[in-house]
Formats: sequence, structure tokens, C-alpha cells
Amino acid sequence: MRDVVVVGGGIVGLATAHEVLRRRPGADVLVVEKEAAVAQHQTGHNSGVIHAGVYYAPGSLKARFCREGAEATREYCRDKRIPFSDTGKLVVATDAVEVERLEQLTTRARANGLAVTPLTGGELREREPHVSGEAALHVHATGITDYAAVCRALASDVAAAGGEVRTSTAVTGIAERSASVDLTLDRDGWESVEATRLVILCGGLQADRLAAMSGLNSGEDAFSIVPFRGEYFRLPESRDDLVDALIYPVPDPDLPFLGVHLTRMIDGGITVGPNAVLGLSREGYRKGSVDVRDVASWAGFPGMWRVARTHWRTGLAEQRDSWRRSGYLRLVQRYCPELTVEDLLPEPAGIRAQAVLRDGTLVHDFLVRRTERTVHVCNAPSPAATSAFPIARHVVDLATAAA
Repeated sequence: MRDVVVVGGGIVGLATAHEVLRRRPGADVLVVEKEAAVAQHQTGHNSGVIHAGVYYAPGSLKARFCREGAEATREYCRDKRIPFSDTGKLVVATDAVEVERLEQLTTRARANGLAVTPLTGGELREREPHVSGEAALHVHATGITDYAAVCRALASDVAAAGGEVRTSTAVTGIAERSASVDLTLDRDGWESVEATRLVILCGGLQADRLAAMSGLNSGEDAFSIVPFRGEYFRLPESRDDLVDALIYPVPDPDLPFLGVHLTRMIDGGITVGPNAVLGLSREGYRKGSVDVRDVASWAGFPGMWRVARTHWRTGLAEQRDSWRRSGYLRLVQRYCPELTVEDLLPEPAGIRAQAVLRDGTLVHDFLVRRTERTVHVCNAPSPAATSAFPIARHVVDLATAAA
């Protein structure tokens, strides 16, 4: 028997367990993670960016939590002596359409309370000599860190506060009763754990399946996690001084992706990416990975076909550029024309867990649902790593109300 069980050893799950123990010292908290270590999926396969919250609709959870979370992340990194750097970010417009979108983005950023500075093409070139564009937006409060290191520190904090982080443990069943929740676990054999207060599920790429186990994912409110593979390259060490800030294109406002960007990593190198290719495996990071069950999951979901009808041209373009480095390169050359195909070196891919509703809506905001004794984080892609601490506070507030 446990007071609280948190499912998922990514940054959101660990921050949530940390928050439970902060509020209830001495509580019996168990974190279960099906992989052999924490931070093995979205948390450990991203650009490491501490986002400022430029892109998100004012008043949305993403807008609120990203700004709060950026400062909380920096504070935690200072406390734990985890390296971070405030690099700033430049969003670069390369044609008239993007200039107009950039103006709208500037308005949104200011509505979100962010300090941003518009730049002309000439001012951009002075600031970043290797980058060109018609205009740019300097976002001051953007940085980088190592989120896997943050997760390891959180896991240590949970253990130090009396909790337990149990890896190589998968949840295979959820039975909610009037006064408790029974979880069936697979860890070298079957076992059962009873949570006497509540269960909080931060399952990322498996969020829809965990919600279905709780009876939360059926009918018109159903959602499916659709994996979008984000492929990266790394520039050679000779290019480590190419840019000082993070360099982003102007994103398509109809899609929840930010485009292929140049990111200075905390180790000093520079990565290029990610794109957004429909994934054939939720957890297959090698190119060409296929999981029949995962493909059947989104292929049999009506909402995915509605998405496909709306965005099929974009999807085909992403797939084409995935297989041709020259096509991928052209996306970057729009704002950094001197890069060549030889500059694109292999780098591990990531996979974004994107929730899609039955009506074909790509869920842009964080999505949390609950039953009487369970709370499910159903959609928490980027900027969830930046926003993990306020997401945790929000989730624990909901969990307390549910229990």
C-alpha cells in the first residue's frame, strides 16, 4: 500500500512526485517508470531549451506555465549546480509572409509579458553575422540546460524525502475503487500496488493507453497520442562558433511545431532540428523503426485522418526532407545559407507525443483529465520540460481536489 503513486519517470512525473513530497513531508510516494532509467523518452531527447513562452496563446496553460517554469527551472539548476546558460533566441523571418507572422508573434509575446526586441535584417546581421533574414525578433529570456540531469536530481530528491523511484516497472492495469486505486505492475513478474489516496499518471507517449485503463478515453472525448519523430543533426566542432543565440524560423501558426532551428547545446555544440515526421513507432528512435501496434493506434483513430486531410501537403514535405539531407538542409539555409550537406552530422532523434482529438484537433495546450482518484497528464509536449514545476503544482492541486 502507498499513499500516492506517480506513473512516469520523465521530468513531469518526477517534478510531480517532488511537489507531493514538498506539500506532504513523510508521505509514502512511489514513482514507477517502465524504462531502466529516468528521462528516457521526451525529456532525454530534446533540444534542452529553457523556453520563454513566445508562441502560446495568452492565458493558456502553456503561456502561464512556460514563463513560471523558466524561472523555476533556473532556480532549481542553481540550487543543484546543474549547468544552464541564458543564450537568448532570435526568431528569423525570411520573406514577406514570415515578416507579417513575426509581427503577430511580437504582439503575442508582449501580451505574455515577455521582453522582446524587433530587429531589422541589418541589425540581425550585426548580431549574428552568419544568419540572414528580412527581420528578426530577439527573445531575451531563452536559455539552455540538461533536462536529463534535472531528472536525475529530482529522482535523488524524491528518494531523499522518503519516496521511491522504481524503474523497469510497467503499469498494465488500473482498477479504481471507492477508497483506493489498484495498479497491476509488471516487474519481472506481476505484482499489485494499492494507492490509498491517488494515482497521478504522466505517461507521455503512452498517455492515451493509460487513460483508457482508467476509462477516460472513449466516446467523443477520446484522444490518441500520435508520435511525431523529430530528427536532428549536429554541426562539426569547427562550426561551434557559428551562432551565439538560438536561431529559430517563424513557425506555422496552424501547427504545434517550431520548425528546424539551430540550438547551442549545454555541451557547447550546435544541433540542427527537429523536423516533424509522422512516426511509425512511439519509442523507436532509429530511422525506419516500425511498431505495428503503434501504427494501428493512430491509423484506426478518426481524428488522425481528419488531421491528414488538412495537413497532407505539409506531411509529405516533412517526409521527403526526412529522407533527403539536401531537402532538410534547405530549411536551414533559408536563414543560414553557408551551411552545407557535409555540415549535417548524425545526432539521435526525439519523438513528440502529440495528442489528437476525435474531431481532428491537434491539441495545442497542455491537457489534464481526472477521475475521482486519478489525474492524467494527457498532452504535455514541448514546452513541458521548461514548464514541469508549474505543471506539477497544477496537477497536485487537481489531485488534491480529486481525492
